[in-house]
Parts: sequence; C-alpha cells; structure tokens
Amino acid sequence: MQKLDGKVGLVTGGSRGIGAAIATRLAADGADIAITYNTAKDRADDVLAAVAVAGGRGVAIQANAADHAAISAAVTETVERLGRLDILVNNAGLFISGEIGEATVDHYDELMAVHARAVFSATRAAVEHLPDGGRIVSIGSSLADRVPAPGYSLYAMSKSALIGFTKGVARDLGPRGITVNLVQPGSIDTEMNPADGDHADGERAVTALGHYGTAEDIAATVAHLVGDSGRYITGATVTVDGGVTA
Repeated sequence: MQKLDGKVGLVTGGSRGIGAAIATRLAADGADIAITYNTAKDRADDVLAAVAVAGGRGVAIQANAADHAAISAAVTETVERLGRLDILVNNAGLFISGEIGEATVDHYDELMAVHARAVFSATRAAVEHLPDGGRIVSIGSSLADRVPAPGYSLYAMSKSALIGFTKGVARDLGPRGITVNLVQPGSIDTEMNPADGDHADGERAVTALGHYGTAEDIAATVAHLVGDSGRYITGATVTVDGGVTA
C-alpha cells in the first residue's frame, strides 16, 4: 500500500516545472491528482500521462491563477471529478524582475494576484472540502528570506506574504488536524530558471552547495509534508535552497 492511497490532491500550476514534479511524485505515492494550467494544455496532458503511468487518475483544469473565480472553481471541479480533496498544493507562479525604479503598478498587481491572492482563493475554497487531517502546502521562494542581488523587490514581496498567511491559516485549521506549510525553493533547474541560464553562475555562487537543485527535490519535500510523516509539522517554512540563506 502506498502512503497516499485513496487521497486526492490538487496542484495549481501543475503543467510544468516544480508543479509537474509535485503532481507526478504525489501520484507515484498513490494519490489521484488534479492540476491547473493556464495556456499550456499540451504540457498538462503530458503530466496527466505521467500520472497515469504512476497509477493514478489525473484531471487537468484550465484556470488562470490570477482569476479568483477560476481558481476557486478549480477546487470545486476537482471534488466533482475525483470525488474528494485531501491535499492542496498552491504552486502557480510567475516571474517578473526589475529594480524598483523600473517596477510598475501592473507588475505589482500581477505578482500579488498570482502569488498571494490565488493562494488565498484556493485555500478558502478548499477549506470547505478538506477532511480533518487534510494538507495544504504553498510554494514560496527563498527570496522571501534573503535577496542576494538587485531586481527582485516585488517578487520577494509577493512571496513574503505567504509566510504570514501560512502561520495564520495553520492556527485557523489546527483544531481540525489540517496542516498548513510553506516550502521555499532556491535555485531550481526549471524552464523559468535554467541551470545553464544567463544568471546561473551568480546563483550557484551564493549557494552553500554550489549547484542548482531539481524540481524533484521540491517534490520530495512536499511529499513528506503531505504524507503521514508530516502530521506534526504545521505553520512551518521549509527552505530548500542549497544553503543560499545559510
């Protein structure tokens, strides 16, 4: 018996990168998985194929994470199509950089809508369906704790909001045994931040381990938190960054 047999998880932004790795790992651990995607339906279909190979049922739901109604509806659709919801992983994200003199209100609104409001929207909708003992994990960034270079002020701001939200919701849902945690990746080799990209050498230079992590490293941490072994961890921030914040 796998540790997540009988469970259903929803991973927002699950069509690529870290989200895809999380969806595939949770399916390998026995869960049925719904993912949301914005425009990359072909990539979402690839993830569903990987979920099927792992032995799980998979559902892909088109939803723009910046749209409160769409992301809330995705939670409801997950329950309707897969029968329940035990695990919510708030992963959807985008990247906008630039020093403060270049930042605009539109940049602020985009980042906060996806990184903060979408997490609220999905979590608020999920609370009505999660059973006692359910799991919520959000994906933040180590930039919330340390900004080692210029150009990340708004991005860091939007991810920092998740620290307080995670602690508050952990208190709200603790009496129901629902754990709420935050995973903060550092430099992870994905399309958004490739290990052979223009800024990769600089990022490696500020890590203690001297190299990028993989999406599977983040997925393994999420799997621990949503499994039985994570039952006494809540309100926590788990930083997986190769020692950037050491």
